[in-house]
Amino acid sequence: MDSATPAWEDEDWELYNDDGFVYKRKKRRLDPAAVAARLQSATDVDSQAEEKRRREGKRNILLKIQAKYRGEIDQWESLSSTLCAMEEKARLFQQQREREQELEQTALLASPPSPATEPVSASLADELLLQVEAQEAIIDDVSNLCDVAEVICNKKEEQFKQLLFDLPIWASPHELIASLCED
Repeated sequence: MDSATPAWEDEDWELYNDDGFVYKRKKRRLDPAAVAARLQSATDVDSQAEEKRRREGKRNILLKIQAKYRGEIDQWESLSSTLCAMEEKARLFQQQREREQELEQTALLASPPSPATEPVSASLADELLLQVEAQEAIIDDVSNLCDVAEVICNKKEEQFKQLLFDLPIWASPHELIASLCED
């Protein structure tokens, strides 16, 4: 502070630099409450915008993950529905076999016992044939499911192998050095 200017003048004036042109101007009196309110509203807007950006980023990431795994989810849903259809078919076949057994038992009870064992052995052979056919259908369905699962596993294995083959270590020495220098 220089001795030529009185103390009361320094309190009311301030130096102001306007692109190299320096001059004194009267100090602006700011209301502390207005300044605090302005700062608070600016931080609220910033925090709200940051929160909105963060939520949008999370949403975009989740959409990318969903798109990435959508095909795999569809395959598993297909396998699940095939398995449910197989279970339903086996259950219906089991119910049909039980009905046939009940009909045979009622037919045997209704008819008088005969010394001939040929009808009994024929019905037993028919029953065994039905069981074998049912087991064959189940084995075919399970075999189809195994084929689909094997295709899925092979596809995943190929993708994993491709990731390994895409590594820069398999490139020429010049490309390897260049990729190491980039990172």
